Amino acid sequence: MRGITSYAGYIPFRRLDRSEIFDSMGSGGGHGQRSVASFDEDTTTMAVEAARLALATTDEIVNTLLFSTTTPTYLDRTNATAIHAALGLAGESAAIDMLGSQRSAVGALQVALEGSTTTLVVAADIRTGLPTSSDESAGGDGASAMVVGSGDGVIAEYLGGATATGEFVDRWRSPGETRSKLWEEKFGEHVYSDLAQRAWANALAVTELSPGDITIAALTGLHTRAIRRGAKSLAINSLVDDLQANIGNSGAAHPGILLAAMLDNASPGDVLGLVIYADGVQVLFFRATEALEAFEPKQCIASQVAAKGSVSYSKFLSWRGNLKVEPPRRPEPDRPSSSAAYRNRDWKFGFSASRDSAGVLHMPPARVSTTGGDEQMAAVPMANAVGTIATFTIDKLVYSPSPPVVFGVIDFDDGGRLPMEITDVDPDDVAIGDRVEPTFRRLYDGDGIANYFWKARPIRG
Repeated sequence: MRGITSYAGYIPFRRLDRSEIFDSMGSGGGHGQRSVASFDEDTTTMAVEAARLALATTDEIVNTLLFSTTTPTYLDRTNATAIHAALGLAGESAAIDMLGSQRSAVGALQVALEGSTTTLVVAADIRTGLPTSSDESAGGDGASAMVVGSGDGVIAEYLGGATATGEFVDRWRSPGETRSKLWEEKFGEHVYSDLAQRAWANALAVTELSPGDITIAALTGLHTRAIRRGAKSLAINSLVDDLQANIGNSGAAHPGILLAAMLDNASPGDVLGLVIYADGVQVLFFRATEALEAFEPKQCIASQVAAKGSVSYSKFLSWRGNLKVEPPRRPEPDRPSSSAAYRNRDWKFGFSASRDSAGVLHMPPARVSTTGGDEQMAAVPMANAVGTIATFTIDKLVYSPSPPVVFGVIDFDDGGRLPMEITDVDPDDVAIGDRVEPTFRRLYDGDGIANYFWKARPIRG
């Protein structure tokens, strides 16, 4: 048996009310909300958060990490290596990017399902467009992670599927551009309709299933009209909520988020269908196993959708670079040192402290104990630690793309004290004694290099 052994989605805390777009610009917008990655989040950090949630519920040893996105932080260098380092994966495991298109994400999942080793498939996207565009309002930001393996730990057995590939120009974006362009929608709807019918019929034939055997399915992609037509024409009993009203469409990450939402509510024996419209149509079928009954996700999709804080349209535009604001009158930070980051990678990416034989925790990690010269220091991963705000300050002068900045001194439950920036919080809502947890974020950019480290965020729910 091969299939999914653990899964998770990650939905950023912030939401933008679509009505604000129309109120500000006189056009665009709509009803509901879309998820918004914070100023200190990108596809790499969101991928780390989704993967952490997925790995928290499995003991599988990951052999390969596959990362997909249409909005990578880097070209010419691998983005997956930062995710690999933040997760503390073994140096022998591979970290590979599969970038550039929506189809890359489902391709990575298919490669993992048809492979033989334990693979962590992570996808993340930041979806946006020009102000007032449908991409801006209908898009959303998020990430998903699937651990694919074999054996008794499989909670969703892969039954098989089918692909229908077509070469047609429907949506495109040239390298270096932020705006996607679209062909006339009726053309894409017509082409996708034929491809969906073929892929669906072939997938049913390969797996020897009938439409009535499918308990619930998710249809997803960036061509809304084609998906609406497919929902009517494929004779599917039940469709999962596509979350469009609550978080929008998170692009490459959305198939994984919807699959996670289906698994959150599935029962053993349920057959789940995943239909992805992306330069062709891919159909995947899964059967929930008995192991799913004992599986408890670290955070379900519904709870993340419900946990939210608002962001104004003007701030959203500034975070996306569509509205330039006056920066703090402070020198911009220099580019981070590559050699220093490499020497301290266990701390910088893995957030690993050290503890001496007397039990004293050192943050940052130290080679020699501060309590008496003891050099028998043991590494202590702190990424999953929780702590309490001992004191904090609100800094309106420090350089930040989104001032003011909340800095706090965090006392961790199992020892260790560290000054940390507190994110995903409004300054008026911070209080001494609040409980926080580490989160992997982007500090700043320098000379095109993203400087990553860990911040603290409130524990909610």
